[in-house]
Amino acid sequence: MKKFLAIVFAAILAVSALTLAACGSKGNDAPAETKITIAASPTPHADILEIAKGILAKKGITLEIQEYNDYVVPNNVVESGEVDANYFQHVPYLDDFNKENGTHIIPVLEVHHEPMGVYSNTYDSFDVITGGASEPGKTFKIGIPNDPTNEARALALLQVLGLITLKDTGDVEATVMDIIDNPYGIEFREIEAAQLPNVLQDLDFAVINSNYAIDAGLTPFVTEGPDVSYPNIIAVKEGNENSDKIKALVAAVNSQEVVDYINSKYKGAIVCDLVSPTPDGLDSTVDYDALSGAQK
Repeated sequence: MKKFLAIVFAAILAVSALTLAACGSKGNDAPAETKITIAASPTPHADILEIAKGILAKKGITLEIQEYNDYVVPNNVVESGEVDANYFQHVPYLDDFNKENGTHIIPVLEVHHEPMGVYSNTYDSFDVITGGASEPGKTFKIGIPNDPTNEARALALLQVLGLITLKDTGDVEATVMDIIDNPYGIEFREIEAAQLPNVLQDLDFAVINSNYAIDAGLTPFVTEGPDVSYPNIIAVKEGNENSDKIKALVAAVNSQEVVDYINSKYKGAIVCDLVSPTPDGLDSTVDYDALSGAQK
């Protein structure tokens, strides 16, 4: 009798397990909400992406913004496939990164550019160096970004301002080794771009990317002219540029809402480079219902 009851009990457990498994399987068949992941610098990139996030959310698509404070990891995670896209760099930097690291990342949208500026906690011009008001015996220290393209950009600005002369004015990878005339004996400190605001107190001047300067609440006394433009881009791994996820992301960023946000929020400190923005931030070739997993 005990053996019979044990067999019956085992059978009941088996049926229950099958029923639960069937219910679980049915639930798992429901489409999951689509998530697009993007690596970005905190300011202004992540702030701008929040506008696109709202546009995508209306279509049932989640935009996950991962913030980074360096110029290396965002490309590595796109190359590895950990994230779908990034937004933090300009094309000359990306070209150099691909060449040096063997990566395969391409631009898909120019969004904005950030005029590089000169900052100081002590001075409001270079007159102390160039105008005869120099402090006797003082060697002035100027911090510049240490990544190839931004260092060249900083040096080009200092050349325009009359502080140095470069061997080749068109070299987008110039370093301090390419300075052929330094008449004021300036000491250059090559420092990671993101750290320049943090060490400004130890320098006389620093040439800083405006995204880091804005984040630190700094104001420049001089910036690049309007003829200098290094648009920051949305970039993806080559081969993914025509996927619906990326097309939806690009359309959401290339929207009139984002244009209006950049212009009103930054008032020229960040310059919008979006061309022919869409009024609603949508791409007519994308099936948003299918992308979001919505049931029709």
